[in-house]
Amino acid sequence: MHYISKLRKLTYAKLCARVHLWCLKLFGVWIYPSYWRYLVKGRIDCPDLSNIYMTACPNPGAGIGHQIANWIAGYWWAEQFCVKFAHLPFSNLSWDYFLGFGENEAQVSALKKAGWKVRRIPLFKESDSNSLKLIKDIISSYSGKKIIILCEQDQFYRDQYGVIDEIQAKFFCAPARKENHLLYDPNNFNIAIHVRRGDIMTDATNENLMIRILGNDYYEKVLLQTVEHYQRSQSKPIHIYFFSQGRPEDFKEFECYENLHWCMDMGVKESFLHMVYADLLITSKSSFSYKPALLNRGIKVCPENFWHGYPDKKDWIMCDDEGNVKWKPQYTC
Repeated sequence: MHYISKLRKLTYAKLCARVHLWCLKLFGVWIYPSYWRYLVKGRIDCPDLSNIYMTACPNPGAGIGHQIANWIAGYWWAEQFCVKFAHLPFSNLSWDYFLGFGENEAQVSALKKAGWKVRRIPLFKESDSNSLKLIKDIISSYSGKKIIILCEQDQFYRDQYGVIDEIQAKFFCAPARKENHLLYDPNNFNIAIHVRRGDIMTDATNENLMIRILGNDYYEKVLLQTVEHYQRSQSKPIHIYFFSQGRPEDFKEFECYENLHWCMDMGVKESFLHMVYADLLITSKSSFSYKPALLNRGIKVCPENFWHGYPDKKDWIMCDDEGNVKWKPQYTC
């Protein structure tokens, strides 16, 4: 019965989301009470924002990488708009415990019980000063009120690395870290490589999926350069942990590597955890490996053409679409 009830709630949530999206396309910003309030109240100079929070809902119909992007957007924009952040849990509560992102944060559920009201704001463009000004003005119109500003679903924030220090602190201090079980031997140089397959192979007509595909030859070329580079620069034995979907027979290009460990049957959280703790992580065009890269304190080798940005730091190494690694000078591991 529990699962039936949960399924009904999820189905109802999806229906509400579709109706909301339809209304949004039809009426635009006019469907938002928060926008109407701004039109009536106008912009308030020197507003009292002490009781205003901001949050973003992890999309319940999306994968965990997408959901983390939603959460990060809410956390980032709360800081940019000079209000406090309030936590909304992930659709699977086990990820809340695993990531620890909600630790020591105000909870939306608790705030609502204490009298706070939720008000949704329109989508805005992060690179458009007029769009940002409108949101600031909408927030200012709630001066002195107990309000939780809810970002529209999938509000974008491109350069998600802006919160690296904060989410790393949360993740590595989370109670779940006491339960870590890693295959890695600290005496080895452990490379994790994520080869995205699964959903992107299901529909060749879907342009949104096609832009995410990188062939086996791309990953093999990147891995070869990486192994050769670090064989020269460090003395530990190199071990490679291969994360993907499918069977080893689908990746014959990699059979020649010594100390290769296939991790296709590893669970989602376990895979995520190993990507975070790898000495070097080779990512794909996927939020599922980009988010562990944000948490990873080692070296990241990533496709430069991606929908999220990368910090300009020595431990982030870019690759072009042909798999050429752009090594940074004077970098030692």
